[in-house]
Amino acid sequence: MNMPLTSQTSQTSLTPLVEQVRSFNRTMTERVGALNDHFLGKNHPLGEARLLWEIGIDGASVRDLRRRLELDSAYVSRLLRSLEKQGLVEVKASAHDGRVRLVRLTKAGLRERAELDRRADTFARSLLEPLSESQRVKLGAAMAEVERLLIASMVQIAVADPTSQDARWCIEHYFAELNQRFPTGFDPTRGIQAHPHELTPPAGLLLVAHLREEPVGCGGLKFHENGIGELKRMWVAPRARGLGLGQRLLLALEQAARDAGMTMLHLETNGSLTVAIAMYRHNGYQEVEAFNDEPYAHHWFEKRL
Repeated sequence: MNMPLTSQTSQTSLTPLVEQVRSFNRTMTERVGALNDHFLGKNHPLGEARLLWEIGIDGASVRDLRRRLELDSAYVSRLLRSLEKQGLVEVKASAHDGRVRLVRLTKAGLRERAELDRRADTFARSLLEPLSESQRVKLGAAMAEVERLLIASMVQIAVADPTSQDARWCIEHYFAELNQRFPTGFDPTRGIQAHPHELTPPAGLLLVAHLREEPVGCGGLKFHENGIGELKRMWVAPRARGLGLGQRLLLALEQAARDAGMTMLHLETNGSLTVAIAMYRHNGYQEVEAFNDEPYAHHWFEKRL
């Protein structure tokens, strides 16, 4: 299940911003024409138009479309049936796996998608043209920042089975990155271990972050009887960096440690991981003398909870 990442106090602090978010949503849906069934002046609601764009020139699987747009299967099926009736898409079972349904645009669908692209460009220009050059720059920068923050809000963090496919994917990519970044390379069998049973409650836990149902980060905890929790396997995929995910994972792990009765957190890290070291220091971790013999560590940190 998803970890509770906000306390009652932080929920209360959101209240003044809620109306601003709702106001922004009303203005944006009005301005982009999402409130009628003729998006960009064509005979499609926004959902159908977006699906045509996502299917793209090369086609896509129904599963990928659902994941990208975070839509339930029944709604995607209704949209696809409507587009099929209009002669814009073809849906067929994969020749390699009958359980996988593939969607491709017909010739008419490709023409329709190209026209929607043209109209979308025209609409974007209509947003920019009334503004001065400085206003255009401000709007572009603001939109980029809003998009980044909206993507950040889509990331979900949950406790995961360390043996699951997504957990193993994260840890394998974490090891591969360490092997590239450490001057001496990285051999996971040489370092202090964090076996699956050590990252499974009640011995510990592993958090995995997902964006559009794809794993993009992880962080683990080992619980010890002396009230010390040990942070392990902290990693964020390159494509999810810049979203504040490392910070979110760290705070979620700290809360999980408190909930488990830990009073202190320990971690060790390599000197080449400068961004991670800066994050730990920013969050109150104090550098201490080495408390283990991890061969790849240059720095040892602790934080009292």
